[in-house]
Amino acid sequence: MRIATLAALAWTGANLPSFARYRAALDDPRRAQEDLLLGYLRENESTAFGRAHGFARLRSVAEYQDRVPLARWDDVAPWVDRIAAGERDVLTRSRVRVLEPTGGSTATKRIPYTTALQRELRRAVGPWMVDLVRRDPRLARGRSYWAITPVLANAPAEEDSRVRVGFEDDAEYLGGRWRRLVESTLAVPAALRFVPDVESFRYLTLLFLLAARDLTLVSVWHPSFLTLLFEVLPRHWGGLIAGVAEGRIRPPGPTPESVRAGLEGRLTADPRRARELERIGPEDPTRIWPELRLVSCWSDGHAALHVPALRRWMRDVPIQGKGLLATEACVSIPFEGSRPLALRSHFFEFLAKDRVRLSHELEQGGEYSVVVTTGGGLYRYRLEDRVRVDGFAGRTPSVRFLGKEGHVSDLVGEKLREDFVAGALARTFEAFSLEPRFALLAPRTEAGRPRYALYLECDAPLPAGVTLQLERHLEELGDYRYAVALGQLAPVEVVAIRNDGLAAYLRRCQELGQRLGDIKPLALSSRSGWSNVFGM
Repeated sequence: MRIATLAALAWTGANLPSFARYRAALDDPRRAQEDLLLGYLRENESTAFGRAHGFARLRSVAEYQDRVPLARWDDVAPWVDRIAAGERDVLTRSRVRVLEPTGGSTATKRIPYTTALQRELRRAVGPWMVDLVRRDPRLARGRSYWAITPVLANAPAEEDSRVRVGFEDDAEYLGGRWRRLVESTLAVPAALRFVPDVESFRYLTLLFLLAARDLTLVSVWHPSFLTLLFEVLPRHWGGLIAGVAEGRIRPPGPTPESVRAGLEGRLTADPRRARELERIGPEDPTRIWPELRLVSCWSDGHAALHVPALRRWMRDVPIQGKGLLATEACVSIPFEGSRPLALRSHFFEFLAKDRVRLSHELEQGGEYSVVVTTGGGLYRYRLEDRVRVDGFAGRTPSVRFLGKEGHVSDLVGEKLREDFVAGALARTFEAFSLEPRFALLAPRTEAGRPRYALYLECDAPLPAGVTLQLERHLEELGDYRYAVALGQLAPVEVVAIRNDGLAAYLRRCQELGQRLGDIKPLALSSRSGWSNVFGM
């Protein structure tokens, strides 16, 4: 039996107790959540944050909500600065092992990762993986690919900190022996994350994936990550085949010597596999990896627009939508056909129009903004992720991600929100049966009255009426309709862009300092200047 199979079976077996506890907790979310919160308060009452907020005197969820205010990153940052300066017991008694940087479209944050937070992540990932293997045992018979987050050459420099900034690799999120166990199942070495050149990063990723005939599971953050990989296959096919045959690692761009040393001995010459690949060709991933059982990726919000393109590549391979997972917290997991809250991982609150609700108080079809308290020291922290309840697992809500709540574009008072724009685009595309390769609504202010432009890449010519339909959906938002009626904004325009709109978008985000793994292609940008990015 292969080492990867043994490691996968060991990982599954080790997580069976966590699976059973999570499954039982689904029937009593109120108790599971209250126990978790009271544990946080007892454990951290002597910390600087705990003393400042009277944790020792708090005995209930209501008292916690009365004493601790809702927080955004600006509220958390001063506490994290104290941790970075070397102070202990600031937010948690659990030691901060790493400050993990994460960057959205605005500021970079440094999330404290403690042993407690790593344990909470395992309580989410473990049940998810056990559920997968229970449904399809063949998933444990081969290797997996979990998308590696590359550290690119133009990434922001690490700030001075007495605490290490950033994990060495993505498997380290789980911590300790779990990291080593997971690494034994992986098809692609973690050292690839230190390749600074994107083309070389993709080349080397494909090289190791092609060598893994026994690949059974692929997990990426966004479906476009995988389609972009597949699209460069023909360009490098000859070199990749030679690399598999000879065990040769010769990427097209610069690769640090330290990375080459880390890859030494990781690729074994396999002429037989190379001949098989040569017969198959680069156009059909399902034949390249005949054992592939599942692709996991985001499928909610604006990411849903990119799923059809991935399905065309994957054909009969199931695509499973991920739960809502952020660097700060794991909100939900795929489990037994739905995506219930990860209620054994963190304490959740949900902002509704009328009041703050708890997990057991959510309603079918309700839309809420997520607030988390975690073992990493985030207390009543607003993720600014909007979700809708689409069902229940036991008595626990299953949620679907709608969009970023705080992502707003506001030129003249129109206040366009990410989730609203994503819905307007989805309805427009559905009305015309469009499956865009890329779509982004953004301000266009280069000349004349400001307006919004939809930068759209489609394989087919755009049908008449798309622009008018989109304008109607945008004008469902009163502030936008008012701005257009007053002449403050010109009506929306649709701009057809040529190939590789997504690649150009990703490059621009990287130039602005975002890590590739943090970039979530959104329906809306508040920045202008995209015409230059797309070569218009």
